[in-house]
Formats: sequence, structure tokens, C-alpha cells
Amino acid sequence: MRRLAIPLALMLATGMLGSPAQAATQTGTQAVAQTTAAPKRTSQCQGDWIPGTPTVDDVMKGEISLVGLPPFKLGKKIDWDASPYRNRSWEFVFHSLRWMGTLVVAYENTGEERYLDRAEEITKDWVTGNRRGAPGTPSYVWKDHPVSLRSQALVCLSMHVKDGWLKNSLAEHARLLADPRLYKKGHNHGIDQDIALMSIGCRYGRKDWTGLAVKRLTGTVKLDVDSQGALMEQAPRYAVYVHGRLQVAMTNLKDCGRKVPGEISRRAEALKDFVAHSTQPNGYMVPIGDGSAETEPRMDTGTPGQKVKVYRAGYVYGRTAWGKPDSAYYSIRFGPGTKFHGHEDHLGVTYYAHGRDILVDAGFHSYEKSAYRYWTMSPEAHNVPTVVGQRFRPRTASRLTKTAYGDNRQAFRLTDKAYGVSRTRSVLVNHGEDLMAVHDTASGGEKVRNVWRFAPSYKVVSNGGGRVVLSDGKFRVTLLQLSPDCKPVGGQKVERGGKLGWVSPTYLSKQPAEVVVSPAAESLLTVIVPDTDDPKVSCSGGKVRVQGMTFPATLL
Repeated sequence: MRRLAIPLALMLATGMLGSPAQAATQTGTQAVAQTTAAPKRTSQCQGDWIPGTPTVDDVMKGEISLVGLPPFKLGKKIDWDASPYRNRSWEFVFHSLRWMGTLVVAYENTGEERYLDRAEEITKDWVTGNRRGAPGTPSYVWKDHPVSLRSQALVCLSMHVKDGWLKNSLAEHARLLADPRLYKKGHNHGIDQDIALMSIGCRYGRKDWTGLAVKRLTGTVKLDVDSQGALMEQAPRYAVYVHGRLQVAMTNLKDCGRKVPGEISRRAEALKDFVAHSTQPNGYMVPIGDGSAETEPRMDTGTPGQKVKVYRAGYVYGRTAWGKPDSAYYSIRFGPGTKFHGHEDHLGVTYYAHGRDILVDAGFHSYEKSAYRYWTMSPEAHNVPTVVGQRFRPRTASRLTKTAYGDNRQAFRLTDKAYGVSRTRSVLVNHGEDLMAVHDTASGGEKVRNVWRFAPSYKVVSNGGGRVVLSDGKFRVTLLQLSPDCKPVGGQKVERGGKLGWVSPTYLSKQPAEVVVSPAAESLLTVIVPDTDDPKVSCSGGKVRVQGMTFPATLL
């Protein structure tokens, strides 16, 4: 590395070292006549790619906290086989070396060479100890995502460390990123692979690498984000990640002298509406698929013009108003079969009203290969109808077949053959006087059963005669179940814990929650009425009246 000396007086005059007293602390003496030049801040290192944890001080102390797990003491000599929590996400992030990148950024921002020295030491040790294909190197170290994320940290370091070992490692990364057999097309990993390959190609003037990255990126974005702006990975929270990565990609394209393809910029812009519609009135994204209930977009989405939005990718979103935390909100799932980050949640609903969650999915626990993880992806972990006695068929597509909606009431009908016969669900949501009604049937006289998972704060206070009342201590909500002729359907079972009664609102959490399981019936009308424990119900002429609101018993 080349060092440039400049007078101490000039550094004081320009504020590089603060006051003379501060300069004395940093240099050890005021008699020092020269010091190193402040490094250039580079676009390769600056930006939002550095994680919030660990901090630069943590890394210098040899203690890192990754993916929200407790700090782990690395020490001076790092054990690259370390896996203190047996957690796949921790291992991937550990070998991404982004935490090392915090040191290079700190060097650029402060000029303190100790940061760069330690970054170089860590990286050289990693390169030596993790050669691809070498005995003892874990295979996951060279998987697509650790490779792509690590590349950004290595390119950043290469702006200040010119040694051959680093350049050679980046060339190895680029060859892997360019390999079509390893490319994750139509997925956020593919976008990261393209960003990484473009960065390395632009850094070393390899037009073949940058050209390939640009060509692939356009195709992947078109597959991953549809023309409506919906993310096709079936977990809305990933739309925030993809939007952020597309901003990086477009910036890198411009910095590399490349034109941003129109399809990329248009779909990146359309993603903002999708994120907005996927966000509940409390400011957190609805936890559909591999989505945590604590995901706060923290991006400027603007305010869409519509309060109800149907996405062909398989989402219905509706709300009473924008910008009001106490407004009502719901989601309904349908669309293509499960892939990537999706769950078996078709025909499922969530419901938010009066400033609180009411109906929720089981959520996202982790990417660990555990029985609980796979259960959270199953139909039983969602508010869906099942067909009694029929085998579930994974990855079955479902269709939205009918809609009817205005400002104060919306209704939708969905169907599929996930159990071999047609199961059909109609959903009606009334606003003002908040209410959600759901009608479930199956073809051929088959019986259906449904599951209703309430937010963990609720507990059942009464259950009888087809009426289940739940309370969080301040707020009550009632679930009613009726037959086609409007008679109460009793026999509901409630689980808290056990086999069904769980939710995972945040990463690696598991909380008990009330789950109401209906009896089996050929037709089930379920009505969720917030803010009451005694809704008034009557029926006449095939219509149901609840709390003064009238609607057909079949909803549509």
C-alpha cells in the first residue's frame, strides 16, 4: 500500500484531526511533523451494504453479533470452522465477510490505518484457510449467496489493498459468479450475483464480466418483479431487500458507465407500491411467507392511490385508509404454487382492525431444517380451509374467480384443487362497522374444516354454541360459525400451544397463541367481529345480519 505524507498543520487546518489537543491524543505527541494522508472515500465502500451489527469497535475487539444472535468472541486468530449456534444464517453471514467491511469503511472515514491493517489481516487469513474445493473448506462457504455478498466486501478492500492474493481471490469469485450452472435466475440471490460480478468486472476493467452481469440482471428482474410491481418470491418483506439491491445495481451501472435498462428502473419503482400495500397500518409488513412481523420497510414508498389492490402474483390487500394506525387492513393469498420463500397459505387471510392484529399467520421462525420450520410452512399454520379425509397436494396453484368491491365493502372468491377436489372460499370485509366474513365449501359433498389463528395477546374467555369470544384484557373479538341455513355450528376446539397453537412473530421466536379449529361441515360461514363479545345476529331469506350489517350467506 502506498502512503502519502502531508504536514500536520494542514490536517489541523482542514479539521482532519480536530483540535490540537485531539491531534496530540491521536499522534501521541505534538512534535510529530508528518502523518499519512486521509484515504479517498470510494463508492465501492460507501453505501448501506454494511450491516448494523457488529460495529467497528466490536470487530476490533474480536467480538461479533450476527443475525440477532448473542455476540461471539472471535479472538485474534479466527477459527473459520466456528458455528457457535449451529445456525445456517449465522454461518452464511460469517463467511460473507461484510462485518470485515466495516473496518475498511471506518478506515476511509477516519484515516486510522489500524482498521485497514486488521481488515487485510482477517481477509488474507480467510483466503488462505477457505480455498474452494480444498479439504476442510465447508461447501456452503462457496454457495451463491455468501460468494456474492462477500465479493462486495472484497472489492471494497481492493480499493486500498493492491496485493496479488486479493486480486486472485476476486478473480476466483468472478469465475464462480459467471458460471451459468450456479446462477439463481429470477431470485434475489441472482440479483446479488449480478451486482457482485458487475462490481468485480468494473473494478478490473473486465467488460465480459460486466456485460454478462447486465444482461442477466434484466432477465432476473423481469422474473422476480412482475409488471405490477409484485415480488414473485412469495414473501413480501423481500420486496424491501430487492428494492434496495436494485438501487445499488442501478448506481453501480451508472458508475461503471453503463445505461440502466428501462425494465429495471420501472420495476424498481413499481416495487414501492407493492411494499406500501403489503404494509399494515401499524407500519410493519404483513408477515406472509418467510416474513417476520417486525419488518418495518424504512423506505419512502409514497401513498398509493388505491386502498384495495389485487396483484396477479397472488395477493389481495385492502384497508380503510392510509396513514391511520387504527384503520382496518386485510390480506388474502392465492396464485402460483409455492416456491422460494412462500408457504402453503393459499386461500388464507390475515386481519387487522382497531389498531391491533386479530388474525395472523404462524409467521417465520428461521431457515433451519427443523420440524417446526416446516410446520410453519404447512397449511395448518395458516388461516385456511382443509378438506376432511383428502390428501394435501403441495405447490398447487389457486385462482381468484370473482371480485365485487367498493369503498366500504369488498368481496372475493377463490378456489383450487389442493386436496384433489375443488375447495372454494369467499371472503367479505366490511369497513366502518368492521367485520370479516368467510364462507368455505368443497365439491362433491366433501366436508371442510378451517383454522383461525389469533394474535398471541388474545385468550379465549368463552366458547359455546358456535360462538368463541377472545380478549386481550382490554379488547374483545368474537368468532361466529354458521351453517347455510344460518344455524349456529358448535363444537369448536381451541388450542394454545400443543400441535397447532404457535406463532413466530420474530426470528427464532416461538410463542403460544389461541387457535380455533372448526368442526367438519359441508359448508361453513365464519364471521369475525372486532370490538364486541355479544354481536347481534339474525337471518332471513338467505341473508345474514350481524351488528346491523346485511350480506348474503354465501357472501357473493
